[in-house]
Amino acid sequence: MVAVRERTGLADAIAEAAQIAGFAGAEIDGLKRLSGGASKESWAFTLRQTGKPDTNMVLRRQPAEKRFTHTGIESLNVEAALLRALHGQGVPVPEMFFTLPDGSEAGEGYAMARIDGETVGVRILKSPDLAEARPKLAFRCGQILAAIHAVPRAAHPALGELPPGEALQSLHQRHRDIGQCRPVFDYALAWLDRNLPMHEPTCLVHGDFRNGNLVIGPDGVRAVLDWELAHIGAPVSDLAWLCVTSWRFQNPSLPAGGFGTREQLLAGYADGGGGHVRPESLHAWEVFQTLNWGLMCAEAGRNFMQGVRTVEGAMIARRASETEFDLLQLLQPDHEAWHA
Repeated sequence: MVAVRERTGLADAIAEAAQIAGFAGAEIDGLKRLSGGASKESWAFTLRQTGKPDTNMVLRRQPAEKRFTHTGIESLNVEAALLRALHGQGVPVPEMFFTLPDGSEAGEGYAMARIDGETVGVRILKSPDLAEARPKLAFRCGQILAAIHAVPRAAHPALGELPPGEALQSLHQRHRDIGQCRPVFDYALAWLDRNLPMHEPTCLVHGDFRNGNLVIGPDGVRAVLDWELAHIGAPVSDLAWLCVTSWRFQNPSLPAGGFGTREQLLAGYADGGGGHVRPESLHAWEVFQTLNWGLMCAEAGRNFMQGVRTVEGAMIARRASETEFDLLQLLQPDHEAWHA
């Protein structure tokens, strides 16, 4: 009964927000919670208006508790403004329709177009329907990242800045705050102190560009989702995040999302105007991002033990040890990432 009341109240709040935004007589049908979403809720629904075609939408909503500590967009209203700004900038994003009004009992959130396609990483790598699209995905992802990184700062809302030096210090602080004994993390931090490029220019970065945050169809990448970690940072960090082993979904031979090579990714990035990326820079950022993910997993475990007991949090927490193995592989002198 509680779930039914919650869903009914949320549907009423969405309908009210839609009407305020100009969707006269809006009614909400088929509201259901989507699976996944470790830090934000997603709800699918159909917006109906008399005499007009139905519109399939997704509501992104901030839940009551925060599950990660991160640098990024703290307000879903800012995230909504960013989506609006990216429309027409060569970046495939869902159309943003309206936000929940300030003070809404449903909390903070926004409604965007629901894009048909596959978002589950392992299905993207295995679906026969995507067999022709898969070999082209890494190149296309490179092009899209180049387009994101080229968006002028004046064209999007103000975002937090995290230059390389501050980003690395943030990893050190997070590791100290977690308070767990993880010698591999200590070793990786010491390596990054010596090897992470500190003077690269910064720009808009997605912050979570990976297999699992993309909508894929037979025609390729249809949309880039989950912009909550967007900030001003090092562009190579986005390329490296896509190559983190966890996002390859048991297809480690293809480092770019499990569907392509680093060479294909970098070729697409250059083709899209992103310029040349040095292999040693990409490798250093892969180490950084693998450690970053490991710390996120450890933070999820800490939060779980402190009372934020969600299934997603528990599942993510157990993966911290996987990243230790990945780091040891990356830090071998003859690792392939050195020579991408």
